[in-house]
Amino acid sequence: MARNCIVVDLNRCIGCYSCEVACKMENDVALGERWNKVIQIEPFGTFPDVTTYWLPVMCQQCAESPCTHVCPTGASYRDPETDMVLIDKSKCIGCKYCMMACPYGVRSWNKEQQVVEKCTLCNHLTSAGEKPACVKNCCGQARFYGDLDDPNSDASKALAAASPESIHYLTDTGNGPLTAYIMRPDRGEWRIDDLKQTTSKYMTTEGSVD
Repeated sequence: MARNCIVVDLNRCIGCYSCEVACKMENDVALGERWNKVIQIEPFGTFPDVTTYWLPVMCQQCAESPCTHVCPTGASYRDPETDMVLIDKSKCIGCKYCMMACPYGVRSWNKEQQVVEKCTLCNHLTSAGEKPACVKNCCGQARFYGDLDDPNSDASKALAAASPESIHYLTDTGNGPLTAYIMRPDRGEWRIDDLKQTTSKYMTTEGSVD
């Protein structure tokens, strides 16, 4: 089974938010919601050794996805063909259990439709052999998509070219996030404290589950 995900090279990310815009345009994301959130990790350290960087955060396509485990209707599910974590909005009853279960706060609440939404890795594009909109429109060429089990995929090649100490993941709570971030030690210190609390600032009041 494929392990499709996005790899982000933070050494190249300039915080231009083009991935956010491309995602919203391609997927008609509701006003005030973001399936892909670019967060500035605020400056920390002691001058002159100060670090700041931009962290794009979206569905991490967890190997053990808590959202699918808690969904009472099967609206949050794994596609049997691609193994992607997706949402069948026709089955969503708006209980928001999946939003509470997500360790990273990256699910959105569509107030108008009364359903939960999230990044789908642009399944309508990738299933046709295209790249996700955020990958195609990244002006810094900082995003890579592909199957981690395919050594010839763009995602696998990006990770293979990076040193082990440069590869990072969001905090694993037993869910096994697939999305990887590349940041060299000389670029800055990888520091993720309470990401769910941070990302909640980017959710609308209706979408917040805090």
